[in-house]
Amino acid sequence: MDPNAIILISVFAIIGFALLMGVLSRFRKCPSDKILVIYGKVKADNSGQSRSAKCIHGGASFIMPIFQAYQYMDLTPISITVDLRSALSKQNIRVDVPCRFMVGISTEPGVMQNAAERLLGLRLNEIQDLAKDIILGQLRLVIATMEIEEINTDRDKFLLAVSNNVEIELKKIGLRLINVNVTDISDESGYIEALGKEAAAKAINDAKKSVAEKDRDGEIGQAEALRDQRIQVASADAVAVQGENGAKIEIARSDSNRREREAEALKLAVAAEAVQAAKAKEEAYAAQRIAETARAELERATQQADIIVKSEIQKKQLEIDAEAQAEVVRRHAKGDADAIFAKLDAQARGSKEILVKQAEGIRELIAAAGGDADSAVKLLIADKLEELTRIQVEAIKNIKIDKVTVWDSGSGAGQDGKTATSDFLSGLMKSVPPLGDVFRQAGMDLPKFLGEEIAQEVK
Repeated sequence: MDPNAIILISVFAIIGFALLMGVLSRFRKCPSDKILVIYGKVKADNSGQSRSAKCIHGGASFIMPIFQAYQYMDLTPISITVDLRSALSKQNIRVDVPCRFMVGISTEPGVMQNAAERLLGLRLNEIQDLAKDIILGQLRLVIATMEIEEINTDRDKFLLAVSNNVEIELKKIGLRLINVNVTDISDESGYIEALGKEAAAKAINDAKKSVAEKDRDGEIGQAEALRDQRIQVASADAVAVQGENGAKIEIARSDSNRREREAEALKLAVAAEAVQAAKAKEEAYAAQRIAETARAELERATQQADIIVKSEIQKKQLEIDAEAQAEVVRRHAKGDADAIFAKLDAQARGSKEILVKQAEGIRELIAAAGGDADSAVKLLIADKLEELTRIQVEAIKNIKIDKVTVWDSGSGAGQDGKTATSDFLSGLMKSVPPLGDVFRQAGMDLPKFLGEEIAQEVK
C-alpha cells in the first residue's frame, strides 16, 4: 500500500476521532445535587414562550458548540443567620428576634428558571446576602402584624406566618425555604421579661397553694382512709360470709343446672341419634328409590330397544317388501300395457293396410269406370247383386206353408183385373223388403238395366 495513502488515512482517522471526542465532550450529565443551566440559543418552552436558559435536573443534554454554553448551580442547602433587632410589633413595642433560616435553590420548573436568571454566576456569600435582605424585610412585616403575647406564646402561628411570607418572596429569585428556627425573643422595655416574672410568680404561688391543699388533703385522706379501712374490713367480713353462703347456693344451683343440662343433653343426644337414624333410613330409602327408578328406566329402555327397534325393523322390512311388490306390479302393468299397445298398434296397422288396399282397389275401380264414381258403385253393386238377392230370398226361405186356402167369391177379376189369388201372391212378395228400398237406404238408385217397371214400382 502507498505510504502516502496510509498517512492520509491516519490523518483522517485522527481528525475523526478528535471530532468524535469533541462531540462527546459536549454531552453533559447533570448530577442529582446540581442543576445544569444551558444558555445561548435555547428552544422555546411548550407554551411557545422564549427562554433565556434551559434548566435540567437529574438528566443529560448535548451542548451545541459555539451556539450554547453551560454552568452548574449547587443545590446544597444554605444556612442564613438573621439577627433581627428592634423590630416594631403591633403594640409598638420593639423586640429582638434572632432566627436561623435554611434555604436552597428550588427544583420546581418555574422557580428553577428564576434561579437560572437571577442567581447564575453568584457566589455563595452573595446568595446569602440577597436572601438575608428578603428574609429581614418579611420578618419585620410579620412581627408588625402580631402582638408580643402571640409571638411569645403561639410560636407555631408565628413560624407559619414567617414561612408563608418568606417562601413567596424567595421563589421570585429561585430559592425555597427549607426550615425556620427562632432561637429567642426579647424586647427593650422588658415586657417579655415582666411577663416571664409574672408567670413565674404565679407558678410559684400556684405551687405553694397546691402544696398546702395537698397537705390538707393528705390529713383528711388519712382519717378517711382509717375510717374506710374499718368499714371496709367489716364489710369485707360480711361480704365474705355472704359470699360463702352465696357460693354454696351457687354450687347447689350449679349442680342442679349441671344435672338438668346433662339430662337435657342426654335427651338431645337420644333425639339426635333417632333423628340421624331416621335421616339415614330416609337417605337409604331415597337412594333405593333412585336405584329402582334407574332400574325401571333401564328396563323400559331395554324393552323399548327390544320391541320398538324390532317393530321398526319389521316396519322397514314390510315397507321395502311392499315397495318391491308395487314395483313388480308396476312393471307387470307396464308390460301388459306395452303388449296391449303393441297388439292394438298391430291391429290398427292391419286395418290401415286393409283400408289402404280397399282404397287402392276402389281407386283402380273408379279408374276402370272412366273416373265416374257412380258407375264404379254400380259395378260394385252388380258384383254383390247375387248375394243381395240371396239375402232377400233367405228372408222367406224358411217360411213353412203346409196349405194355402184362398177364398174366392168367384165373381171373376176385379176392377184392376186381378183375382184374389193373384192379390195374395202379390202381397206375399211385397212382404219381402223391396230391392229399391234397400238401394235408397244405401243412398243409390237401381240401375236402369234392371227394368223400368221395377224402378217405377220402387218409386
